[in-house]
Amino acid sequence: MEHVNVHSQQRTPWIVGVSGASGTPYAAAVLRALLAAGESVDLVVSRASRLTLLDETGIAFRDAHWQEDLRTWLARGADGKPDTFGALDVSDVRHWAAGDLAAGPSSGSYPVQGMLIVPASTACVAGVALGLSKDLLQRAASVTLKERRKLVVAVRETPLNGQTLGHLVTLDEAGAVVLPASPAFYAGATHIQDLVDFVAGRVLDAAGVPHGLYRRWEGELGSGRPGAERGRDLEGGPRED
Repeated sequence: MEHVNVHSQQRTPWIVGVSGASGTPYAAAVLRALLAAGESVDLVVSRASRLTLLDETGIAFRDAHWQEDLRTWLARGADGKPDTFGALDVSDVRHWAAGDLAAGPSSGSYPVQGMLIVPASTACVAGVALGLSKDLLQRAASVTLKERRKLVVAVRETPLNGQTLGHLVTLDEAGAVVLPASPAFYAGATHIQDLVDFVAGRVLDAAGVPHGLYRRWEGELGSGRPGAERGRDLEGGPRED
């Protein structure tokens, strides 16, 4: 009789937690890239993030219609234009209500690869650092840490006070990757979506998920500037060899 490896067929998603900080386009970019990479996703959208999503995009994320609302959200560009990315297949996304503390991700025995919190508010950071587990997002993050799985926290706040900095140090010491949502410009950004995709790409880099969201640094100065001429120094003059 042929032996069947049940574990090889097991679904092992990435948990994506969306907190109430500004920056819902970051979450959308991460979700699109995960699905494009063939990854399964368990999605937890906090109550506060639904207000932010409504404010930033006009989209109401409803539990009863979450697939429809998710497709609309993921199709929208960072500049607010609808249907920028077209219809996406969300069949391998599983949504868990933020108040469902009996959900799969609330247990360490639930198989997942890790968790990405994008964006992470200071309240979310504090809750995870202190182990409050006041909702499923915080509980899933605590479980991720205790099980020694990958946890990436894309904090989106400025400026940061000493209390929040202390919480971020606590998360770092617990094994999380603290990743401020700080776009870079060396990749040749010409559109707001480029800046959003850079941050999303760095989140996926920390998780070890392949993507093509931004052009990587290759050690050549000026190569990322749109229309830049090669062979010029930092002051703009000709470079002498």
